[in-house]
Amino acid sequence: MPRGITIVGLGPSGSDLWTEAARKTLSSTQEIWLRTARHPGLETLRDNGETRIHAFDTWYEEAPDFDSLYARIADHIVKLGMREQGVVYAVPGSPTIGEATVARIRLQAAEADLPVTMVPGLSFIEPTLTTLGVDALNGLQIADAAQLAAMHHPSLDTDRPALIAQLYSRRQAAQVKITLMSAYPDDHPVTLVRAAGTDREQVITCPLFELDRQPIIDHLTTLYLPPLPHASGLTAFQETVAHLRAPDGCPWDREQTHQSLRPYLLEECHEVLTALDAEDLNALIEELGDLLLQIVLHAQIAAETSEFQMADIIAKIDAKIRRRHPHVFGDVIVNGVEDVLNNWEAIKKAERSPSAPDAVVRGERLPDESVLDGIPLAMPALARAQMISEKAVRVGFEWPNLDGVLEKLAEEAREVADAATDEHREAEIGDLLFVTVNLARWLDIDAESALRATNARFIQRFRTLERLAHERGQQVTDLDINALDLLWEEAKQIGP
Repeated sequence: MPRGITIVGLGPSGSDLWTEAARKTLSSTQEIWLRTARHPGLETLRDNGETRIHAFDTWYEEAPDFDSLYARIADHIVKLGMREQGVVYAVPGSPTIGEATVARIRLQAAEADLPVTMVPGLSFIEPTLTTLGVDALNGLQIADAAQLAAMHHPSLDTDRPALIAQLYSRRQAAQVKITLMSAYPDDHPVTLVRAAGTDREQVITCPLFELDRQPIIDHLTTLYLPPLPHASGLTAFQETVAHLRAPDGCPWDREQTHQSLRPYLLEECHEVLTALDAEDLNALIEELGDLLLQIVLHAQIAAETSEFQMADIIAKIDAKIRRRHPHVFGDVIVNGVEDVLNNWEAIKKAERSPSAPDAVVRGERLPDESVLDGIPLAMPALARAQMISEKAVRVGFEWPNLDGVLEKLAEEAREVADAATDEHREAEIGDLLFVTVNLARWLDIDAESALRATNARFIQRFRTLERLAHERGQQVTDLDINALDLLWEEAKQIGP
């Protein structure tokens, strides 16, 4: 072999599945370097006493992690390739599928102006699909088990089948299982295929939660993940909404605009809050779906007019969340929630003042800038009041203790009583409500949620009062205040 690197794919099993090009290359060289000798079919190479065979298996035991191992192997192969006779490097399966060392070698060889010849091999994919009877063109996804194990949520479309390669141990399988269970049901059926295409092939189907309990998992194991039985991915839902907006879709949906959808967006937000207040998970699932419909509709309308696409929405919010959590996605150290909130506000200021981000980070106030900037005008008044209060507190605008809040509350109540005009009385009622919101903040209570809960309680108790009156042949409108008070106390005892 001349100077350079020849990378050969050994296929997924025995030498009977070698390509003719691989067989010719391997039989015509006197020295072969293997990434690993743990591969079926290498007996053919060992039987040939004229070929010197080297493998990096001992390096696996010495390496602290795969990255350093693959870097070491790549360095070594590139150095060997610089020799006059070059080097033949053989890897399991195909050199272009799941071979991290190959990518490193090609990059380093290009930098060294060293030629690289690729000799393709059959990958693990073809025999695995043959065993499963699955067509790859039916949306097949391919993922690496090591990458999935390191994730918190799988980068997979649940509406499409997936092969998860290089599931080499039960410990890794446990990590992969945890990641997958954030998107798939615990009992979703999955299939393990070991040594596909060989006489040692094994196939096991089990529920996802039992994945890491299977005995056949080793370096030759691939996991097959079938799609969920019903549409469940964002892509499928976007197709549904796009169809509604298409010429052969729904006339009502086609007529909608960003502005016409405004009342429905507000309505669905309130429906979600109602489900949360009721702690009704089934209702929450339905109402979050209705809210998602509004978001996808806006994205589809924008896409049709080339304004923006769903990818822009996701990219923007993902970048914002990562930017505002440098203690998670960066090297910033925090010592609790207070530090997180302070950093959040500083970062938001820098975003609003791109021309002077350094001044913002140092805590300097820019001209015409307020700590209360950015509070949405469309928020419910009670919730907005609490946000205003929380922001003001962060710059020290605060009572020294709870007694101060209670004294201010009593003062505002007296001022309401003393107000001489309707206009003055309205202003004092507003002040009283604002201090009440501050009291809620002091007690770590969300004022908006508290009032919603009180509204719900009052409605239920009043309906109970009306029922009690009706059972006694009375009309609520005919009862005096004392009778109403008695019925009200009775309704309170019944609950909630």
